[in-house]
This record gives sequence, structure tokens and C-alpha cells, in this order.
Amino acid sequence: MKYKGSYLSYLVMYLFYFLSLALLSGLISVYLMDKGYNASQVSFVVSSSFIASVILQPWIGRLNDHYHIKWVNGLILACTAVLGIAFIFADNIYIIAIIYSLALGLFNGTKPVIERMATLSRHQYGRIRIWGTIGYALGSQISGIVYRYICPEAMYILFSVSLFICIVGIIGTRNERTLDNEMNNKQDKSKLWNKNFIIYLIIVCLFYGITNLNTTYLPAMFQSQGISVDKVSTIVLLITLSELPFIYYARYYMNRISNRHMLIFIFLLLFIQFGTYSFIPLSCIQVIVAIGTKAVSTVIFIMLNMKVVMSIVGPHLQMTALATVSTFNSLASIIAQQIGGVILDRSSYEFLYFILFMGAILGLFICFFSHLPSGDEHQLFN
Repeated sequence: MKYKGSYLSYLVMYLFYFLSLALLSGLISVYLMDKGYNASQVSFVVSSSFIASVILQPWIGRLNDHYHIKWVNGLILACTAVLGIAFIFADNIYIIAIIYSLALGLFNGTKPVIERMATLSRHQYGRIRIWGTIGYALGSQISGIVYRYICPEAMYILFSVSLFICIVGIIGTRNERTLDNEMNNKQDKSKLWNKNFIIYLIIVCLFYGITNLNTTYLPAMFQSQGISVDKVSTIVLLITLSELPFIYYARYYMNRISNRHMLIFIFLLLFIQFGTYSFIPLSCIQVIVAIGTKAVSTVIFIMLNMKVVMSIVGPHLQMTALATVSTFNSLASIIAQQIGGVILDRSSYEFLYFILFMGAILGLFICFFSHLPSGDEHQLFN
């Protein structure tokens, strides 16, 4: 079988890319708190990684513009794998923050390219992206088992090994589509900083600010309720698997429902999720709601992002727009992580999630009154 451009190459890339992400960051709050650090210090480490992303993302974007994309991102991920090994030996909070920040910053810098590779392949997007979900689910389960029955540090050895396998997948990919001929010219998309893009960046900041904070502290919240680490990882596994049908059948709704209505649906899911954590202090109900809403809202937003960007900026600005979205994702997450850590040190998980609940209401309000293009003309998910 020819490997170059094959479905197998995309499977390997996505499976091990997201498996690596779960191993690196899935239990970071549990890992650091078990080492004796408090919530503010955890937030310091996590927010430092977003600062690194803000700094590194434009640099990685420029490298991708001037050099071969596959080799640039392969080299970046190889450096990230080395940092994963170095993370094991860090025992000072500032050294931990530096190494983790560089690792996650470099890792996040490759995400837009990974997503674009899937979009431009000759294979159906959903059939590729579904392996990212499976990879993250496997990584979450493996990290919990390794954490409890072997040692926490072993997670980061597996992270590094997984990244090198991912690089093998990246080398085998091949773009066979172009998006330029799919653009319409019904509106002015010649400028990046148009009204619709600014509104969308506000939505991006709200979404990623509250959801990244939730991702950081949800495992720790479940653990604080007496749920063991391996069971928490099983919950994360189920949360991740819940997004599978939404990815696989994306072609049936992503091409037909407008951008605005999809954003409203996403923030409704956040409204339900954070409202449950705030007002219903029953672990079983919180777990059920987490499984039904958390990963679903995130994966739909990730898929929708490409469609929204294509709808509001021209083809020559799309990579810049995607990098800008990622930068604002990181900036919002920095602020949210710092606020969240302070709140949690001084209050409770219920109050923290009440703040996130109010953020979901604000996002729902903005999406409802926004006038973003529908994006129905772009058949990205066929």
C-alpha cells in the first residue's frame, strides 16, 4: 500500500497527536497538586504555557510560510518530545513552568497546521478527525492507569514516544485540495480586521477563556469529591468518546447549519454544563452532564472555526487569521487561568463554576445578536 497521502498516514498523525496532548496536559492539575502546589501555582504554570503560545505562534507561522510545512512541524514536535523528558526532572515551580510552557507552546503552535492538513486531504474530514478523539480518549485512560499503577513521571516518557510516532504520520501526509476556489466574493474580505472578525475574536476569547479553565480544573474538582485518579481518567475517557458521533457525522450538520446558530448551540451547552456544576452538587449528575456536553461543545467549536474564518476573511489571509485566533485563545486563557486560580484558592469549585456560568450567558448573548455570515456556501465537511 502506498503510504504517501494514504488514510493511514492521517490516522497515525491524528491518533498520536491527540494522544500526546492528553498525556501532557490531561492530568496536569492533579500532577502538580499531588506534588504539593496550590491552585494559584497550577494556574501560573498553565497560564505561562499560554504566554509561550502567544510568543511562539507568530514565529511558527512565519516558519510555515517560508519553509516546508511538514518538516517545520516535525522538527517542532521533536523538540517538544525532548522537553517532555526534561519535564520529569523539574522540581522547582519556575523550572516546571518554563519547561511545560515551552512544550505546550510549541505543541499548540502546530495545531492550525494539523487541522488544515486534514481539511486539504483527499479523505473525508470526519474520518480523519475522529482519530484525534480516539487518541485523546486513549491518552486520558492510559495517563490515569500509568499515574496510579506505575508512576506519574511515566506519562511524560510515553508523551515523547507518542510524538515521534506522530511525526511519522505527518511525513506521510499530502495536500490534494485547495480552498481558494471555494471562496465567494459577496462581501469584502480583503481586510483581516473587519467588523465580523473582531466580533468573532470576542467570542473566541469568551469560549476559550472559560473552557480552558474548565479543562484545567475539572479533573481536580472530581478528585476533590473523592473520585480516584484512575476513575477520573475514565470519566475523561467517556467525555472524549462522547464527541465521536458529532465528528463522524459532521457533514450532515456543519455544512447546513449557519455559523451563528452553531455558536448559539455551543454556548447553550456551556450554559447547561457550568450551571450544573454551580447549582447541583451531586457527583453523578455532574459526571453525566460533563460526558454529554464538555467535549461536544469544544469539538464543534474547533470544526466551526475553519468555516467561520473562511466566511469572514479572504483566502490569502486565512493562515494569518487562524494564527490570530490561536493567539487570542492563548491571551484569554492566560487571564482566565490567573483569575480562576485566585478564586479557587479563596473560595470553592462551585463559585468558580458560577463565574464560568456567567461567562457562558455573556457568550450566548453576544452570539444571539451577532450577524456573522452563515458560511453555508463552504462545503468543508463533505
